[in-house]
This record gives sequence, structure tokens and C-alpha cells, in this order.
Amino acid sequence: MVKLTFYKEHYFNSHVRISMDLLRTRNRERLFLKACLQSSMRFVVDNTNPTAAERAAYIALAKAAKYEVIGYFFESTSRDAVARNSQRSGRFQVPDKAIYGTHKKLQPPKLDEGFDVLYYVSLLPNGAYNLTQQGQQPGGKATML
Repeated sequence: MVKLTFYKEHYFNSHVRISMDLLRTRNRERLFLKACLQSSMRFVVDNTNPTAAERAAYIALAKAAKYEVIGYFFESTSRDAVARNSQRSGRFQVPDKAIYGTHKKLQPPKLDEGFDVLYYVSLLPNGAYNLTQQGQQPGGKATML
């Protein structure tokens, strides 16, 4: 819920949310992303993209459409992710082994992947966020969470 809460607090009123949790198929995601790019709609990609290769596809499309690309990397341990996941229900809860598998292949994002600005986000005990910025100040139309 950390990423979704962050989206709601910072982007809900200005950016469309593209999420596999909502769209459920890559085909729907592709169509939705294409519509945003063609209409210059501001959007947030709210998916777990643990590798540079997975992020590269979104970044390349956004850059080709002249978007500024802003990334947010939510720093978390597997233990914390499992604990947050246990608070989910139904189709929104994922198997623990999926969390551990994703963490195993995790490649923290780097600015040189094509981000115009990249934030590392950590959750503070009081529920607030601590953001550490790399790169230039954003104006951003495309955002990855």
C-alpha cells in the first residue's frame, strides 16, 4: 500500500495510474499506455519493475514521446514487504515466494537508465516518506513508482 498511498497523496489529481493490479493483462496495460502517450496525458506506472530491462521498455516509450521520466524506488526489506502484503486481501495479496523471488532479482534503478530524475524513497516510522533525489528538478509527465 505504500506505493498506492504515495500515488494518491502526490499524483491522484494530476496523473492517470497505469497498474497491473487494475488492468490485469499486459495487453490492457499496453493499450492504456499507448493512449496516454498519444494524448500527452500525464501518467504513473505503478508496477513492480525490479530489473533495468523491465524498466527500459517504459522509459524508451516515454522518451520517444518526449516525456520527462521520473522514477521512485521504494526501499524495503523482504520482511517489510511480506508484512505489508499480509494486510492485503483477495487478488491483491501475492504469494510470499513471489516477494522473495522479486527481491532476489532486484536491481535498484540508476539515473543513467534514462530517468530525468530519480528518487529513493524510504518509509519513516511515523508513516511519512524520506526522499533522496538524484538528477534535475522534475516537471514530469511520466512517473514510475
